[in-house]
Amino acid sequence: MIYFTSDLHFCHDREFLFKPRGFSTIEDMNQAVVENWNNVINETDDVYVLGDLMLNDNDEGMRLLSSLKGNIHIILGNHDTNTRIKLYKELPNVKEIVYATIIKYNKYRFYLSHYPTYTGNLENGHLSEMLINLYGHTHQKTNFYNDMPFMYHIGLDSHNNTPVSVEEVIEDCRNKVKECLKQL
Repeated sequence: MIYFTSDLHFCHDREFLFKPRGFSTIEDMNQAVVENWNNVINETDDVYVLGDLMLNDNDEGMRLLSSLKGNIHIILGNHDTNTRIKLYKELPNVKEIVYATIIKYNKYRFYLSHYPTYTGNLENGHLSEMLINLYGHTHQKTNFYNDMPFMYHIGLDSHNNTPVSVEEVIEDCRNKVKECLKQL
């Protein structure tokens, strides 16, 4: 199965980050993110992490990252420095590190980037003909950017601190397309 997430922010000890996610300390958040991940992901799953994996304590961040199950594909974010990129490459389950990529799943195409990116519109209303942007960075609590059904936030902040499956993304986008078409 394919899963997506972003903005793990392991070891980013700022209250403005972990308190809105429902935690009283960064340690509590780190532990919950690892537990949630490993409760959903198995060793053969592919997980695309769309940036900002860790900050501040690289040693602890790497310890946490090394405890995550699955095949990890990293899409770089604004906090993923050259030093951190070198560290990510040391993890045996990291399969790729890129700035952006396109993946296909069944009849759907996804543009993966850390940042929200306009990739389509509702001219024809068919989700399978759109290039759907999956992104992080914004730390929003909602799944869609400005209610656009082809711009989907996969960050921890809008998914209860848990990776989201490709099937859930598709279902959410289908429902959003239907909702938008009713409003036209």
